[in-house]
Amino acid sequence: MSTAAPEPAAQAGAPEPSLLRQAMNVPNMLSLLRLAGVPVFLWLLLGPEEDGWALAVLVFSALTDWLDGKLARWLNQMSRLGQLLDPAADRLYILATLIAFLAREIIPWWVVVPLLLREAVLGVCVLTLRRRGFAPPEVTYIGKGATFVLMYAFPFLLLAQGGSDVAAVARPIGYAFTIWGGVLYVWSGVLYVVQARNALRGAADE
Repeated sequence: MSTAAPEPAAQAGAPEPSLLRQAMNVPNMLSLLRLAGVPVFLWLLLGPEEDGWALAVLVFSALTDWLDGKLARWLNQMSRLGQLLDPAADRLYILATLIAFLAREIIPWWVVVPLLLREAVLGVCVLTLRRRGFAPPEVTYIGKGATFVLMYAFPFLLLAQGGSDVAAVARPIGYAFTIWGGVLYVWSGVLYVVQARNALRGAADE
């Protein structure tokens, strides 16, 4: 398992582009567009409760999430800003969805609370690592898989609202993805905490 490491310094003779220049490349513009959709998505769920449009925003987010990673590699436009924007957008969509689903009683509090606690604990770990000069814990395949499963669960949970035949089919699928993704999400948080602890313990032993 990878552990957090001190943030690398920029290589001599190869200064990192400015944040504005990084933001103007195509993958990062897609990530920024995805981030801009978070408040729209939350408003659609909690304001007019337009679940169809909210579902469209969520699908658009998933498509751009896949596309910006592909384009960053194809166009050789990987950047530090992109490494920050991509997971930030994923987490904000997950947090917004959990809050909205809890407010509308789509999922119970005992499902939401562990996932929110995971984010709070991870936030403390990241701040602690930053103060000691370390980069955030590296994203694990379990973490990526958990996010992927939850982003599949949320559309099915939206489709499950109501008494239609589509809702009857979507409901067990949505619940199954939610349970599976939730367990993976919490477990990936445990792995991130272990990474952070190992990094801090290694620094203390030096």
